[in-house]
Amino acid sequence: MKTIEEEIDRLSPQLREVSLKIHGNAELGFKEYFAHDVLTSFMEKEGFNVTRHYKANCPYPQSPEYMQTAWRAEFSHKPKSAPASGSARTLGVNSEMDALPVPVGKTSHACGHNLIAIAGVAVAVAVKKALEVHDVEGKVILLGTPAEEGGHGKVRLLEFGAYKEMDACLMCHPGGGPPHTAITSGSLAIQAIRVQFEGKPRCLSPWEGVNAQDAVMLSYNAIAMLRQQLRPDLRVHGVVNYGAKALAPNIIPATMAMTWNVRAPSKQDLDVLRERVIKCFEGGSFLMYPHRGAAIATGCSVKIESKLPALNLNQNSVLGDEFAHAATVRYGMTAAVVDASHGASTDFGNITYALPGLHPGYSIPTLPNGGNHTPEFAYAAGTSAAHDETLMVTKALSLVGFRVIDDDEFFLKVKQAFDATSS
Repeated sequence: MKTIEEEIDRLSPQLREVSLKIHGNAELGFKEYFAHDVLTSFMEKEGFNVTRHYKANCPYPQSPEYMQTAWRAEFSHKPKSAPASGSARTLGVNSEMDALPVPVGKTSHACGHNLIAIAGVAVAVAVKKALEVHDVEGKVILLGTPAEEGGHGKVRLLEFGAYKEMDACLMCHPGGGPPHTAITSGSLAIQAIRVQFEGKPRCLSPWEGVNAQDAVMLSYNAIAMLRQQLRPDLRVHGVVNYGAKALAPNIIPATMAMTWNVRAPSKQDLDVLRERVIKCFEGGSFLMYPHRGAAIATGCSVKIESKLPALNLNQNSVLGDEFAHAATVRYGMTAAVVDASHGASTDFGNITYALPGLHPGYSIPTLPNGGNHTPEFAYAAGTSAAHDETLMVTKALSLVGFRVIDDDEFFLKVKQAFDATSS
C-alpha cells in the first residue's frame, strides 16, 4: 500500500494537469480526440505499450460510426526472482473521456469524466509500480473508453474482444453526496428507443393531411399515463429530436422523431418495460392490434429502432468489500457495499456480466443542488478538492487491483462471487 500511495502522490501534480486539460477541452462521445492524445501520450511516458485509435476499424452493428478515440495501454511484468509461470493474471482498468452536450450549458464535464480518466491512469500506473517494486508477475491493461454518455462505447469494445484478456476490471465514478463517501451499489439497465413518424404535409386542405406532430403528442401523453402504473424503480423519459419547428403553423407536419430511454433494475424488467412503451407508438391493423398506439390513431407510418441495452451493474461483492475496507480503514471514508440500485445507468454494466467488475461511486464537494449532469457539477469536477477525493479513491482501488493479480486465495473468492451472480 505504501508503494501505491507514494506512486500516486508522485503523479498527483501531473494527473491534476491532465484532468484540467480534459476538463477545459470537453468533447462529446466518439469525438474525444484531444483527450485521446493527452492520455495516450501520458501513458507512453509512464512506460506502457500504447495502442492509439484502438479497434478503430471494427464496424458496429446498426451504426455507420467507427470508434476513432478508444485506446489501450498495456504493461506486463515478469519476475526476476523466478521464471514466469505463464498463468499470471491480468487486471483491467477503464478511463472514460466524454463530456455532455447542452442543455447543461456549453459542452462540459458535468458528469466528471475528466476525473474518471485520471483515476484509471492512476490505478494502472500505481499497480505497475507495485508489480515492479515487489517483483510480482502480472499484466495491467488500461482502456480509454469513449462515449459512455449514450454511445455505449464499452459495449462496443466488449463485442470487439477488448476485455477478453482481463481477469477483472475496475473503475470509479464521482457524484454528489455526503462528503468523504464511497458506495458500491447497483444501477439501472437502460435501452434507447428511436421513433420516427411519417405523415402527409398539407396546408389549404388539412383533411387530406396526416399529422406526425399529433402522433408525437399522442405517444408522449400515452407514456405519461403509463408512468402512473409503473413501479417506482422503472423509469421512462424522452425528448422530441426534430420535427416541424421550422414550418409555418398552417402546414401539417409530415415528419417528426423522438428518442426515449427506458430503465429498469434488470434486463428481464427492461425487456417487459420496453415492449409496453413500444405499444404506445406502434401502427398496424386496428382490428388485429386494438391496444396499440399513436401511429394507428393518427394514420402515420412509424419506424421504431431499439438500440442495444446497457445492463445493470453486477458489482462483485468480494472486490467491493475489499475496496470498502481499504477506503474506510486507510482513509477514514464512509464506504460500503449496498444492495440497492441508484437511478443512473452505465455501459460498464455489460462488462460486469462478462467478467468480475467493480464500479464504486464516490462523492466530491459540490454546490447545493449540484448533482451530476448540472453546470454546478461541471464546475465541481475541476476543483482541487474533487482531485484529492479522486486520488484517495484510486489508492484504495489500486490495492484491490493488486490483490487481483497477486493473491490467489482472494481471486478465487472473486471468481466464485462472479460465478454465483453472472448467470
